[in-house]
Amino acid sequence: MNSTELRQKDVAGLKTEIKELQKAHFGLRMQKATQQLNNTATIRIARRDIARAKTILVEKLAADTSAK
Repeated sequence: MNSTELRQKDVAGLKTEIKELQKAHFGLRMQKATQQLNNTATIRIARRDIARAKTILVEKLAADTSAK
């Protein structure tokens, strides 16, 4: 998921997206542990997607705080 799609979501949507990404990341880690994962680069991509979503969430929360 790219940053423009994430920026269109509200805070609650971002939180649910982060939870979904974390579940997907956990699944990928379990696949790697059981040697069922063919493309290990997907773990890195999932980690970066989580970081991207968390960064945008913090930006939105900071903007809400400064607007008050």
